Amino acid sequence: MKVLVIGANGQVGKHLTKMIQEKDHFEARAMIRKEEQKAYFEDLGAETVLVDLEGEVEDMVKAAEGIDAIVFTAGSGPKTGPDKTITIDLDAAVKTIQAAEKAGVKRYVMVSSFDTTREEIQNAPESFKPYVVAKHYADEWLRGTGLDFTIVHPGGLTNDEGTGKVQADVTVDRGEIAREDVARVLLAVLENDSTIRKEFQVIGGDTEVSEAVKSL
Repeated sequence: MKVLVIGANGQVGKHLTKMIQEKDHFEARAMIRKEEQKAYFEDLGAETVLVDLEGEVEDMVKAAEGIDAIVFTAGSGPKTGPDKTITIDLDAAVKTIQAAEKAGVKRYVMVSSFDTTREEIQNAPESFKPYVVAKHYADEWLRGTGLDFTIVHPGGLTNDEGTGKVQADVTVDRGEIAREDVARVLLAVLENDSTIRKEFQVIGGDTEVSEAVKSL
């Protein structure tokens, strides 16, 4: 399986690309924004493609040529304003979904926010509300497609070393999860067609990632 990792230079994206490259029968194509980001991925033996997420859909269609699955791990980050939240977490996400459709890539995995319901939009702190809104509508757009999608809703992200164990279900109590474990979950999702057209929340827990994902 050849996987296009969008937002590959982010922390989850880097973990995921490395894991894909270490897996038999998997191969990563890292979608990055800057030339100087290439070295990390080339050292892994991963292919790279330079695309600006604020660019055109057609650039993303070219990046997706010959790809079997797309994983969207990109995000504007906590240090940007609502403008970047809209252009990356909503507009760019939708453009990559459109690119998947145009390129004929059926499998699409979205890294979303923990809770993107209408209720969460109403309850979210004002500073966080634009992010939840952006993720809500990106998820809605994906649900309305004919793609073989999976939407992953991770809890609060940490840079702790992953444990390889999580708790995953349609809904779980709020909690944290290591970015490394999110990457493990994404890889397990790609390995399990039973996750197609499903979405789930995931936090750190006591169940091996592979078992947690299989049981969804």
